[in-house]
Amino acid sequence: MTGANTPYLLRAARGEKLDRPPVWMMRQAGRYMKAYRDLREKYPSFRERSEIPEVAIEISLQPWRAFKPDGVILFSDIVTPLPGIGIEMDIAEGKGPIIANPIRTQAQVDALYPIEPDESTPFIRPILKALREEVKSDATVLGFVGAPWTLAAYAVEGKGSKTYSVIKNMAFSDPAVLHALLVKIADTITDYACHQIECGAQLIQMFDSWAGQLSPQDYEVFALPYQKRVFEKIKAKHPETPLILLVSGSAGLLERMGESGADLISVDWTVDMADARRRLGPEMGVQGNLDPGVLFGSKEFIRDRIIDTIKKAGPRGHILNLGHGILPTTPEENAAYFFETAKQADSLLAAV
Repeated sequence: MTGANTPYLLRAARGEKLDRPPVWMMRQAGRYMKAYRDLREKYPSFRERSEIPEVAIEISLQPWRAFKPDGVILFSDIVTPLPGIGIEMDIAEGKGPIIANPIRTQAQVDALYPIEPDESTPFIRPILKALREEVKSDATVLGFVGAPWTLAAYAVEGKGSKTYSVIKNMAFSDPAVLHALLVKIADTITDYACHQIECGAQLIQMFDSWAGQLSPQDYEVFALPYQKRVFEKIKAKHPETPLILLVSGSAGLLERMGESGADLISVDWTVDMADARRRLGPEMGVQGNLDPGVLFGSKEFIRDRIIDTIKKAGPRGHILNLGHGILPTTPEENAAYFFETAKQADSLLAAV
């Protein structure tokens, strides 16, 4: 897909110079939208909402129909592929993923098996196919995966954590078991990401949500090598598919993230975008990086922050986004204003 038929966001991700940055929001399909909350009443289980194709398609398209973002992302969760390798899980409303039998031993790691995506996640193909058919070339369809470290953290801790003490205990006292688990998860994620691409995803974002809890030296041992492993293997099969890396709390890790093999780095709001550009270098694309809290401000404040971010990011290789997901109580009209303003960025920039 080239030229005029190439979606705007995909053009930016491939490094084209554009009049304005493309725009989408992480967690743009979700709790801040009344349409989503209404559907949640009918389907109270997250797994129902994400694994029944017609429901997941509807949720994925809710922000598209409301705001026409440049990117439409698959409605799913990073732990979705884990049952396909033998790690059973559920997703508790308001609590996140719960792993019934956390991985703590080499025997448990050895018992994991390769994923067969069409068998264990049969809903992915019809969802992505329908999204591509709906948005055509008017938006880019994004898939996503969790990174090996973050998925290993869920698998070992058994749930979300504030201290990460269980997986850090394994990392620092029994690292061979953890490395074996990280290899298996990395290869699972590779196969799952490639499957999403083959089903219609045009760009893949990797969420290493918990890697920001690692010290830089531990990031280089337990996160970065496995990010690289996944990205290298995806690129070997699908060299034209852009890859984005997100790490929450990444201010101290940006340069190391740039070594991952990603085409774009998603920058959170704790880093000034001009600093991120300087630290990552001119060839690396960036995504972000408004504080989600900005969307609780006045329209003038939202507009000014959008202009500031776009000016600092420059006209090439920037996807406008929040530094993380939109917050559940964000006013819908402010989300709408965010998208409207972003799409007028060329005229706004000319006026300042």
